[in-house]
Amino acid sequence: MASIRIALAQINSTVGDLAGNAARIAGFAERARAAGAQLMVTPELALAGYPPEDLLLRPDFYRACARSLAELARRIEGIAVVVGHPEEHRGDYFNAASLLRGGRVEATYRKHRLPNYEVFDEQRYFAAGFEPCVVEVNGVRCGINICADVWEPGAADAARQAGAELLLALNASPYHMNKQATRYEVLRERTRATGMPVLYANMVGGQDELVFDGASFALDRDGRLAAQLPQFAEALEFVDYADGALCPGAIAPERPLEAEVYDALVLGVRDYLGKNGFPGAIIGLSGGIDSALTLAIAVDALGAEKVRAVMMPSPYTAQISLDDARAMARTLGVRYDEFPIAPAMQTFAAMLEKEFVGRAADTTEENLQARIRGMILMALSNKYGSIVLTTGNKSEMAVGYATLYGDMAGGFAVIKDLYKTLVYRVSRYRNGLSAAIPERIITRAPSAELKPDQTDQDTLPPYEVLDAIIEAYMERDLSPREIVGLGYAENDVRRTVGMLKRSEYKRRQAPVGIRVTRRGFGKDWRYPITSGYADEW
Repeated sequence: MASIRIALAQINSTVGDLAGNAARIAGFAERARAAGAQLMVTPELALAGYPPEDLLLRPDFYRACARSLAELARRIEGIAVVVGHPEEHRGDYFNAASLLRGGRVEATYRKHRLPNYEVFDEQRYFAAGFEPCVVEVNGVRCGINICADVWEPGAADAARQAGAELLLALNASPYHMNKQATRYEVLRERTRATGMPVLYANMVGGQDELVFDGASFALDRDGRLAAQLPQFAEALEFVDYADGALCPGAIAPERPLEAEVYDALVLGVRDYLGKNGFPGAIIGLSGGIDSALTLAIAVDALGAEKVRAVMMPSPYTAQISLDDARAMARTLGVRYDEFPIAPAMQTFAAMLEKEFVGRAADTTEENLQARIRGMILMALSNKYGSIVLTTGNKSEMAVGYATLYGDMAGGFAVIKDLYKTLVYRVSRYRNGLSAAIPERIITRAPSAELKPDQTDQDTLPPYEVLDAIIEAYMERDLSPREIVGLGYAENDVRRTVGMLKRSEYKRRQAPVGIRVTRRGFGKDWRYPITSGYADEW
């Protein structure tokens, strides 16, 4: 029987960098050819990057993609390559994949299923294809599917009926926690239904709020794992198909959830700064857990030489906060500076004294402290060109426990999608790799330190309770009544949901941040700011 060696090319594409992406694909193809592969499979829209969003509304973008695809076909020799790309065809626009062989575009498949859920918005841009595409390489008939095509029956079955014996699935499947288990489950359904082995080539890299984890794999016709590529890194792996079956190949080991999340954040920061040309990062330290984890991530992503830590103590800043911030900066080897904000606080107090006469101090004065710090950080960013990484977590973003134009000021929100409870788990994981975060930062009670003896739990439920309520309401769309039915106190549910709804206007003004949960406060959260809807109780 016929046999073939197929290369899975787990590529980190940059949206819109057609020349750079084409060069990357060509380089992978040469490596694959040198290793004896007859066919290489790239991820979904590898030539254009994913998601191109409203670049896909521009006819000139499709023309540029067509030129780049033709030029890439001429560059590739001695191997067939399946490349994902946008395509204009007879006046319609498609999410396509083409077989490049012998210097030309030999065949093209057009994606059938266009997802319009979670972070996906493909029906805005593409028309759906209907025809199967089966290509023969080295005597093996390979069907092509693209991402959502394999998540439900239809497209894979059509490929099988058209004579395919092996299924190639090109993917741009973004990471969220526990996503890989779902991918295995779905692809095993396709192998059982069609009797075909499947090769799943997934994109890797950061693109704005999304991180693609790679983790490409191959399943034999019985759904057994035949090959598994690593997460969060470019990779080229080979799968041999002979005598109608996949031969067992390299399998990257499973890793703890905290390791996945940490690596997702590191890759997201590295690619956001690298692909956008920022020379470095500035982080406002507080002596607390959120800024400490953000600093550790930035250093691991960029190197200590590109990270600057700034501590801006107020009269309410505890000495242990200063001590711990200094210790962490020394441990990680970053530049560290202190800018006491008491003089600015006094200046603002004097400016507003007459206006505020007779009014008691409240959150206004607390928020002024955060805004003074935000101004200092943004001044440093403007002067040196480095981007400010904000340090707020998902729990805070949900209930508005953050200050507009203060601690929300910045360009990229690294831990925006981590619940506070997960922040602690990931911090423990990071310290297990090497010394980074002082133990006291992890064990002390969290506090914004905007007034004497303040802790977060003065105004919030315990984080274990808060996070569970947010997750139920925001990620699972449960009503408050249903959440109370899970055993949570009605007062905690009312308070949490009320704060979440009132804070929508803040979240709309927050910087983009890395998504690691099934639903983040970004592309897949589109709630109205102005709404009179009353939840079910």
